[in-house]
Amino acid sequence: MTEEELQNLVQEISLKYFGRQFKHQVKINKRMTTTGGRYHLDDHHIEINAHFLVPQYYQELIGIIKHELTHYHLHLNHRGYRHQDHDFKVLLNKVGGSRYAPDIGLRRKSKAKYLYVCTVCGQKYWRVRWLDLRRYACGHCKGKLKLVNHR
Repeated sequence: MTEEELQNLVQEISLKYFGRQFKHQVKINKRMTTTGGRYHLDDHHIEINAHFLVPQYYQELIGIIKHELTHYHLHLNHRGYRHQDHDFKVLLNKVGGSRYAPDIGLRRKSKAKYLYVCTVCGQKYWRVRWLDLRRYACGHCKGKLKLVNHR
């Protein structure tokens, strides 16, 4: 989907669900990973995560656009546009927008590779870095730690 097609889709959704025109610009952001979209308060443009423009995520894309348009229209009408505001929650529910962006596998994986276990209480500690076991003890019982596994 091109930016022009996305712009037309956003304008169509804005008229259909909000009864108002979207008069600003929609941009595609290829660097987004964990968020579906972003509404900019300063110049009122909307950015959409490029990964959701694939046909298999079309329904999720519609939900994301509704979410960002909810921010857009409430902000321009000087009403509560933040996630915690009552106006935002009510309007988002009314138009059927998504509250959260779905996880499509773009989040960073945990890099922890060392597993330390307390010899007294069994508490587990995953760490990215190697620990000098002479300097550290269990935070729960002050017992000795033991390196069990490293990747």
